[in-house]
Amino acid sequence: MSDPVGKLPSELDQLPDRDTEETAEWAASLDAVAKAAGTRRAEYLLRRTLQHAESAGLALPKLLETDYVNTIPTSAEPDFPGDEEMEARITAWNRWNAAAMVTRGSKYGVGGHIATFASAAWLYETGFQHFFRGKEADGSGDQLYIQGHASPGIYARAFLDGRISEQQLDNFRQESGGNGLPSYPHPRRLPWLWEFPTVSMGLGPLSAIYQARFNRYLENRKIKDTSNSHVWAFLGDGEMDEPESTAALALAARERLDNLTFVVNCNLQRLDGPVRANFRIVQELEAQFRGAGWNVVKTLWGSAWDELFRLDTTGALVRRLRETPDAQFQTYATRDAAYIREHFFGGDPALAALGALVSDAKIAECFHTSRGGHEPRKVYAAYKAALEHKGAPTVILAQTVKGYTLGAGFESKNANHQMKKLTIDEFKGMRDLLGLPIPDSAFDSGVVPYGHPGADSPEVRYLQERRAALGGPAPARRVHQVALPQPADKSFAPLLKGSGKQEMATTMAFVRLVKDLMRDKETGRRWVPIVPDEARTFGMESLFPSAGIYSPLGQTYEPVDRDQLMYYKEAKDGQILNEGITEAGAMADFIAAATSYATHGETMIPFYIFYSMFGWQRTGDQMWQLADQLGKGFIVGATAGRTTLTGEGLQHADGHSHLIAATNPASLNYDPAFAYEIAVIVKDGLRRMYGEPTPGVDSDVFYYLTVYNEPKPQPAMPEGVEEGIVKGLYRFNTAADLGDAAPAADAPRIQLMASGTAIHWILEAQRLLAAEWNVAADVWSATSWGELRRDALEADEALLRGEERTPYVTRVLEGAPGPVLAVSDWMRQVPDQISQWVPQDYTSLGTDGFGLSDTRENARRHFGVDAESIVVAALAQLARRGEVPASSVKEARERYGL
Repeated sequence: MSDPVGKLPSELDQLPDRDTEETAEWAASLDAVAKAAGTRRAEYLLRRTLQHAESAGLALPKLLETDYVNTIPTSAEPDFPGDEEMEARITAWNRWNAAAMVTRGSKYGVGGHIATFASAAWLYETGFQHFFRGKEADGSGDQLYIQGHASPGIYARAFLDGRISEQQLDNFRQESGGNGLPSYPHPRRLPWLWEFPTVSMGLGPLSAIYQARFNRYLENRKIKDTSNSHVWAFLGDGEMDEPESTAALALAARERLDNLTFVVNCNLQRLDGPVRANFRIVQELEAQFRGAGWNVVKTLWGSAWDELFRLDTTGALVRRLRETPDAQFQTYATRDAAYIREHFFGGDPALAALGALVSDAKIAECFHTSRGGHEPRKVYAAYKAALEHKGAPTVILAQTVKGYTLGAGFESKNANHQMKKLTIDEFKGMRDLLGLPIPDSAFDSGVVPYGHPGADSPEVRYLQERRAALGGPAPARRVHQVALPQPADKSFAPLLKGSGKQEMATTMAFVRLVKDLMRDKETGRRWVPIVPDEARTFGMESLFPSAGIYSPLGQTYEPVDRDQLMYYKEAKDGQILNEGITEAGAMADFIAAATSYATHGETMIPFYIFYSMFGWQRTGDQMWQLADQLGKGFIVGATAGRTTLTGEGLQHADGHSHLIAATNPASLNYDPAFAYEIAVIVKDGLRRMYGEPTPGVDSDVFYYLTVYNEPKPQPAMPEGVEEGIVKGLYRFNTAADLGDAAPAADAPRIQLMASGTAIHWILEAQRLLAAEWNVAADVWSATSWGELRRDALEADEALLRGEERTPYVTRVLEGAPGPVLAVSDWMRQVPDQISQWVPQDYTSLGTDGFGLSDTRENARRHFGVDAESIVVAALAQLARRGEVPASSVKEARERYGL
C-alpha cells in the first residue's frame, strides 16, 4: 500500500513525527497484509484498530459508517425482562384492530394508513411495556413523538387498555359529531391523549430536540427536576429527507442531550417507493448522525440471520449487504428463494458457497420478514443501550418491513402507503398468522370485527400492570395549569404615561415592558425570552448581563466585552434563549416553553421576537404546530411593516404577515400604534392566557404583536380606551381636538383609521386636511384588524342561531359622519378584512407589491401611503360623494407632487 502517485498532502504531514522509522514499519505492515491477504483484510484490520482506539479513549475521529450489521450482536443482548409470548399476543391484537379500524372506515372514504404501524408495532410495544414513563409519578413522564401515520396502532392499544371505545374506533377520521378520533396526533382534537402534533413531517424531530433541550433548561434554572424525563421521537426514514428533521442534530450533540432518543423506522420505503432506491438510507443516516456527534445503534437483522452471519467466515455476506441498494433489498422481500439465490448469493463464489449451506426456507425467512425491528429482544437491547449511553443523544436505526403481517399483497409493495383496506380473505390470513381466536363466523356480516380478549383477560391485566409500573398510561396529555398572579401595575405604568418629548420605537417599548415584567417577584422567572441571534437589533442587549443567555456549559471563556456594562453573559441558569440564526429552532423553543404547562405542569411565559419578515413567512407551519399543541405566549414581529425598516429592501419588507397570521384561529393578532397600547395588550394577554379562566373565553391562544423600529413620541393613554384596544378599534381623537386649527363646523367629514406606525401618517393627514382643504377628519386606532373580523364572524354565526348581535366594529362606527379610509403599512387585504361590517363607505390604502430599499419617506411615497397620498385619497373619496369639488383632487395631486 505505497503512497499513490500525486497523493495530496494531509494534515498529518504538518505534524512532527518523533519516530519516522516506527511510522514506516506500521505502513510496511499494512502493505504486507494487503499483499498477502488482500485489501479487504487490510481494511478490516484498520477498522478494528480504530474501533479499539476509540474504546481505549484515544482522541481519534470516529468512523462515520460501520458495516451493515447490528450494533449489538446477539451474544451481547441483555436478558429480556418481559413475557415475550404475552407481549406478542398484545401486539397481535393491536395489529388487528389498527387494520380493522382503517378498513372499516374505508367504506366512508375517509382514508387511513395501515402499513406504517404494521412495520413499527414492536418499536412501540416494547417501549410501552418497558421504557415509556407515564405522568402519574412526577407529572412529566417521558415525551413521545409518535410517527403520524402510525396513529391507528396507538388508538388500537388505547382500545385494548379501555381508554377508547369501539364506537370511537368506528369514528376514526370522523370528528364532527364530537366523539371521533383525529387522523393523526392532534392535541387540539384529542387533548387528553396526544401531546405533540407530528404529521407535518420534519417538525416532529426538530421539536423533539428542542423539547429535550427545554427539559434541561427547566432543570438548570431550578424550575422543575426533569432528570427522569426522556424524549422519544419515532420517525420514518423517508421523513429524514425533510430539512427540519436534521436541522438541529448538531445542537443536540453540542448540548449533550442524552435525554433524547430518535427511533427511525427504516422500512426502506417512503410514500411512493424506496427511500434510497440506488443507495442505502441506513448507512447514509448513520454517517449523518455520527458526523453530528450522535450515538448510533443499528438494529437491522432478526435472529434468523444469526446462522448466516456465523457461516460468513470470509466477510462476503457483510460485503454484499453493504453493496445492496434499498430498492433491491425491497425486491428481495417479495421474491422467492430461487431469485434470491441467483441475484444475492450469485456472482461471488464465497457467497454462493455460504448460500448452499442454508435451506430455501431459511433464506425466505431472512429476506422476507426477519428484521431487527420486528423482534422485541433486539428492540429492547437497543432501547436499553440508548438510555444507558451518556453524554450524547442516541439514534436507533431499526430496519423493518413496511406492511409486515398484512400479507403478501401489502408487504414491501410500493403502493402500500396508499392501500387503505384488506379483503376478508386477507384478514383471515392475517388472523391465522397472528394466531388470534377470531372464528370465521365473525365475518358473516361482511364487516371485519374488532378483537378484544376481555377487560379482565391476562393480556389486558399484563398491559395495565406494566403501565402502572411505568407511571400510568401513555401517551397522555395532562393539564396542570395553575393561574399565575397578575403582575403589579407598576410594570405597565411607564408605557401608559407616555414618553413625553422623548422618541421611542414600539419595539423598544415592548422590550422595556418585558424587562420590567421579568423583575416581578411572582412570575418574573417564568418569562422565557427567545431571539434568533438579533437581540441587539431589538435593543435587548441590556438583558444579557441581568438575565443571562442560557448555556448548559455556562461561560467557559472571558467575553471580549466583559469590561462593558452590557457584556455578553452566558450562564447555566441563563433565562434568554439566544438561538443563533435559526428561526425554526427559535420557534421550536417557543413551542416547548408555550406548552410546558401541560408537558411538565409548569407554566412558562415565552416571548419570541424576530425580524417581522422572517416569522410567519419562514416558520408558518410551526405556528400551526403551536396552535395544534395548544401553546400560549407572545410572538413579536419586530421591525414590522413594509416601509419602516430603511434600506434593507425586498427580503426584509414585511407587508403580509398579518394576512398569513389571520389564517390561524389560535393567533390573536395586534398591530399596536403606541406604547400604551402594547401595555394594555400584554396585560390582557397575561390575564387571558395565564390568569383565572373566564367562562366562554378560550385561553388556549397565543398573541402576535407587530412592533416598529421607528422612533416616535409616545403619548399618554387617553381615558376609557382599554376595551377598544383589546377589541381592536377606538377613536384616538376628533377634528375638534385640533383646537384653533380645527376646520369649520360645517366642513365635510371623514373617518381616518390606521394601525401601527400608519397612525402617524393619518395624524399628519388630519392636520393637512383641516389646514389646507377645510376637511374634518377623526382619527381611529385599529389595534387589531384580525380581532375585529373575528368578532364580526362570531356575530354572523350568532345570527344563524337566531341571536341578534351587532359586530363591535359596526357598533363603534355607527353615527360617525362621512366615509372611512383605512391605512396601514400592510397590504390592503389586511385592513380590508373588516370592510363588509363597516356601515360607512369604505376604502383602504396599503403597501401592496414587493418591498424596496429606500428611506422611509420615499418608500411611503412609492406605495402611496404617506400623509399627502392619504389626503388625496380622502379628497377623492369625498369628491365621489359630491362633498368636495372634483377639481380639489387634481389640485392636491399637483400640490404634493403625486
